[in-house]
Amino acid sequence: MADNAGAVPQDCRALLEEALSLTDPQGETYVRRLSGYFAPTLKEDPAEAELPSHRLMIRAGLIRKLAGGIYSYLPLMVRSLRKLERIIREALNSRGAQEVLLPAVQPLELWQESGRDRKYGPELLRLKDRHGRDFAIGPTHEEVITDIIRRDVRSFRDLPLNLYQIQTKFRDEIRPRFGVMRGREFIMKDAYSFDAGSEAADVSYRAMYDAYMEIFDRCGFRFAAVEADSGAIGGSYSHEFMVLADSGENTLVSCPGCGYTANQEKAELAGYAFTAGAEEELTKVYTPEQRHVPELARFLKVPESSIIKSMLFAFEDRGPVLALIPGDREINLVKLGNSLGGNFPRLAEPSETLEVTGCPPGFVTPVGAKIPVVADSAVEKMLSGVVGTGEEGWHYTGAKPGRDFKVDWYLDIALAEAGDPCPRCGKPVELKKGIEVGHVFKLGTKYSEALNARISLADGSEALIIMGCYGIGLGRTVAASIEQSHDKDGIVWPMPLAPYEAAVLPLQTQNPEVMGKAAALVLALARARVETMLDDRDERPGLKFKDADLLGLPLRITVSEKSVAKGECELRERGTGKVTMLPLETAAETVREMRDKALENRP
Repeated sequence: MADNAGAVPQDCRALLEEALSLTDPQGETYVRRLSGYFAPTLKEDPAEAELPSHRLMIRAGLIRKLAGGIYSYLPLMVRSLRKLERIIREALNSRGAQEVLLPAVQPLELWQESGRDRKYGPELLRLKDRHGRDFAIGPTHEEVITDIIRRDVRSFRDLPLNLYQIQTKFRDEIRPRFGVMRGREFIMKDAYSFDAGSEAADVSYRAMYDAYMEIFDRCGFRFAAVEADSGAIGGSYSHEFMVLADSGENTLVSCPGCGYTANQEKAELAGYAFTAGAEEELTKVYTPEQRHVPELARFLKVPESSIIKSMLFAFEDRGPVLALIPGDREINLVKLGNSLGGNFPRLAEPSETLEVTGCPPGFVTPVGAKIPVVADSAVEKMLSGVVGTGEEGWHYTGAKPGRDFKVDWYLDIALAEAGDPCPRCGKPVELKKGIEVGHVFKLGTKYSEALNARISLADGSEALIIMGCYGIGLGRTVAASIEQSHDKDGIVWPMPLAPYEAAVLPLQTQNPEVMGKAAALVLALARARVETMLDDRDERPGLKFKDADLLGLPLRITVSEKSVAKGECELRERGTGKVTMLPLETAAETVREMRDKALENRP
């Protein structure tokens, strides 16, 4: 914001100086003047911004791009981050967690010891020091923290332990996008629990799960905790915490009946509607140029669910696999990889498909397949399906699994869809969109075994330490808040994460009476410990209102010649647009009460 403050009348200066001198327990002043405050707003949307949060964070002067996926955080963003940090620390410290700060630069040999240098691949940013030794910029810290524990924790008496940090990480994403939502450099809270046995580890996991529920509730989010895949972190069990938003990258499967919720990649299928068909003889049918399910179904006058899609997938660690699924469904790549005990599978290129199967794409057949075949569980029940023949322009009808082609494994490998029966209660599930902001993992002995982190037990024997890990992306969480809560005019901050809680707008800064009442109000707000931004710029009212909406502070208090003449000020709630006229003498107390209520009444 430009420093174009109006001339502050002499009798107002003392009031403002006192207001500006009052500080909170962290040493921050309760009041800031917008004139001279570094919040470089933009009138136009930035061309590179795809999501509303990215667009608004740039326009409102929260962030600025330095390089692809790397952003500088400006004062308003830092204030919001500090509030989130405080919420996180209070939740974790109250559960016995202890804060540490670990090096960002890590010896590559630790990653080689755990085997994750290969798992992360190019996302792990590697470098050499002047002596030629290999290092990596940490994307996460399981290896580092396990190395500390294996050196300094010897006995079961030293456990349980829960150590956490809030620190900058780096992952060399191939396509960073959406601003800080998917950046290469990011701030993360990562925590690690260490226990002497599985039951104790379950207690630690539950404590952190409950802490996360508290954290995101205190942030004012509408969110869901969902069963999830563990991905590159590893482990046996995990939950993601999703902020619900229409623009979310993740699809959630939710049952309104029993509350079952899972990431679509993880969601189980108890079964779903499909066409089994009546048993028929295997018949070769001419299907010229019919390579895709919808056109083939129309050509044969059969439902898409009776067509069996045959797709070749490449596994780095187990070779090619032919996967079969009803034509109206999509394959869940995560479940496919996990079910076969391999890494994330890749759909083969057309040239690979022809080379491995001898079949042209669109006509691949499981009949007589020479490679392993995996099929979705629904395929096993099909009495009459349509499959390729391996010959250009021809398909088989009447294909029956077991009779006409062999299947090595029947597995749950389909993506769940809206209306599918819930795996817990059988009622139809719904699909929702969400943004992942936190993830908790039961790691088991994945890292303690790889790095040989052992403790002595009461009977003198040794055992591997049982671990858990727990992450929250801070910048991503702030962005998700904006993604969930904004409108056409700008950000709509929830009170717990708002950089400031109230904005005071004196409209006629050259009028001593208006500025005097505004200064007195600001001092009263500071004394009430309300974090306040004073827009003391000598600008048109319309511009002030536009900037106030863009910045999105929860409560806007306007002081004008008209309102002062009546001894009042105008209070507007950013979230609802509700306008209330308040007596100037009691306005600060009313605002404090509204602030306190907003912090208490979370979703």
